[in-house]
Amino acid sequence: MAFASPAGAQKKNKNAPAPDAGEDLKAAMHTPDAQAIDQAIGEALGYWQIGDVDSMRKYYADDVVLVSSAWEPPIIGWDNFLKAYQAQRAQVSGARMDRSNTLIKVNGNSAWATFQFIYAAQMEGKVVQFRGHTTLILAKQVDRWVITLNHSSVVDSTLPEPVTPAISVQPGKP
Repeated sequence: MAFASPAGAQKKNKNAPAPDAGEDLKAAMHTPDAQAIDQAIGEALGYWQIGDVDSMRKYYADDVVLVSSAWEPPIIGWDNFLKAYQAQRAQVSGARMDRSNTLIKVNGNSAWATFQFIYAAQMEGKVVQFRGHTTLILAKQVDRWVITLNHSSVVDSTLPEPVTPAISVQPGKP
């Protein structure tokens, strides 16, 4: 039995074919699941804000369940969610949702994420604002994470205030 010396092993490594650059690129582009989930949540909320339902669709399972902070039955399925989303969107303008304090836990092909949110919009000429929590359950389907359960609860809201246009005051004029 022959043993290779460390010098011989180094020489062998120098002569080995170079690793496939495509494989190195794929490995470098692979994002950890928690980072991919965080990005998916951000993109889904972005599309939600601008009303791009075609782009938003890819982040939700066909059988998604949504539990709102209103006293109403859960919404089951993408088609029902889409109807509810469009009805809500028709009543508001300038809707914005900011999230913070996101926490993500991955367990194999399932995960949950929870975050706090501030939602502000104009409704019937008045500003409404809600603060709350959202918890998402996600499942990995092929190579992407989709939301299977979305539960939100409001913990604080402001009373609607009339939207007043900015008034410019000129010196010497009442």
